[in-house]
Amino acid sequence: MARAVIAIHGGAGAIARASMSAEKEQHYIQALSGIVASGQAVLAAGGSALDAVTEAVRLLEECPLFNAGKGAVFTHQGTHELDACVMDGRSLDAGAVAGVNTLRNPVLAARAVLENSPHVMFIGEGAEKFAAEHGLEQVPPDFFSTPERWEQLQRALHSDHAVLDHDGAAQSSDDPLDPDRKFGTVGAVALDLSGNLAAATSTGGMTNKQAGRVGDSPIVGAGCYANNANVAVSCTGTGEVFMRTLAAYDIAALMEYGGLSLKEASDRVVMEKIRVLGGSGGVIAVDREGNVALPFNSEGMYRGYGYVGDAPNVGIYREE
Repeated sequence: MARAVIAIHGGAGAIARASMSAEKEQHYIQALSGIVASGQAVLAAGGSALDAVTEAVRLLEECPLFNAGKGAVFTHQGTHELDACVMDGRSLDAGAVAGVNTLRNPVLAARAVLENSPHVMFIGEGAEKFAAEHGLEQVPPDFFSTPERWEQLQRALHSDHAVLDHDGAAQSSDDPLDPDRKFGTVGAVALDLSGNLAAATSTGGMTNKQAGRVGDSPIVGAGCYANNANVAVSCTGTGEVFMRTLAAYDIAALMEYGGLSLKEASDRVVMEKIRVLGGSGGVIAVDREGNVALPFNSEGMYRGYGYVGDAPNVGIYREE
């Protein structure tokens, strides 16, 4: 029987080691370790993979170090737009929300859609109304704002392009990954004690993106996918390329139809297919045997995983 396991990511991108403090790096390591441990605890207690990934992503949304929930980046118009998706590999049920700005935890709204609606995705006001009807906490839009993210927007406005939250050298920052060149998504994948897989992905989008733009994170098969037959996947990176390649589902398809292993399939998508189209980023994935893959073609990816009973294993840079 496969061992229960959870893996998480907090975004991928370029390295800014020159401006990084050991203290800030430690904050990331501690946050990743603590969130992996929380997911492990859910699984150890017999909780479902769906519960474990939902809780892990909720905690990532609550941590302003990452671009999801509190600490979400700003659009070109100076607003926040958050997206999230969850998928249950056992039933192939999924729920997603996009373009929300008053829901404290978009992943909980996505979970509510999965459990309480025949629809898969709600957007904007409709998503917020649905979540409110199901008792989810609403907050004023400025709840998500932090001074660091506002400074990021100002730098992006001067350079006049959209940037992916951990990607434009911010010499004032001590973020381990360059905060203006970082793909700001969070996610989790898990295999539970019953052999069920699940995935969840959440994001605050891209700094300086046009209001109304939606990336891969809330789209089933692009940024999030889970199927007990093979794999659970959560993506982080150049959202448009992950959408065009259906990156998360492609890993499952390569395994199901091509007979590739988890490592072969995830490497093929991240290191070859995404790259050919100029895409950058990575994925976290776990298969039905409990194997874990964490490939990325960027310089770094905030990541961690842990089997039930083991200490969390976390990393930021390529060599770890």
